[in-house]
Amino acid sequence: MALDLTELVAPGHTALITQEVQRGVVGDLSPLPELAENARPILANVDRLAKAARARGIPVIHCVAQRRADGLGSNDNARIFRYMARAELQLLPGSDAVQVAREIDVEESDLLLARLHGVSPFQGTELDFILRNLGVTTVVGVGVSVNVGMTALAFDAVNSSYQVVLPRDGMAGFPREYAEAVMAHTLGAVATLVDTADVLEAWKA
Repeated sequence: MALDLTELVAPGHTALITQEVQRGVVGDLSPLPELAENARPILANVDRLAKAARARGIPVIHCVAQRRADGLGSNDNARIFRYMARAELQLLPGSDAVQVAREIDVEESDLLLARLHGVSPFQGTELDFILRNLGVTTVVGVGVSVNVGMTALAFDAVNSSYQVVLPRDGMAGFPREYAEAVMAHTLGAVATLVDTADVLEAWKA
């Protein structure tokens, strides 16, 4: 039986999580041009969802990746980590590269969680504990990338017993055709796939 989206994402048990929508990943400082290009159209939707969430009292949590200059505490066991370690732009703690992309407003009420480790916002952060403290049972996830980070987010959230809602036009990956296939054939098996407009309609006061 299909889940009722309005009830699934209702205030009181829902949080909006943004994943790596930061200047050094998808924004103006990104060393990942193909990902940044494909992500550009989703940033306005992420901002719209954040504004609507705040208006309904739904927590907005921005999860960003960072890496110390000496690499201490960060992974080097996958190609993506080694690529980012060699990139001219580094995701240094406190730098512009780890700030949320300029297209997305950040308010004082938002939470910001940074990690040194892994590809998922659930790894190496307090995210799971914070969500439980807030009484959250449903997470709405947006950001990048469908290739790695958003898929990891979805599986980790499901394995942690959360309901997961993913706006298709609030996520990006590359190539675009591959990202669409992952949404349809992988993420669709574990999450409720919707459009931004569907969530905004459900969050109307």
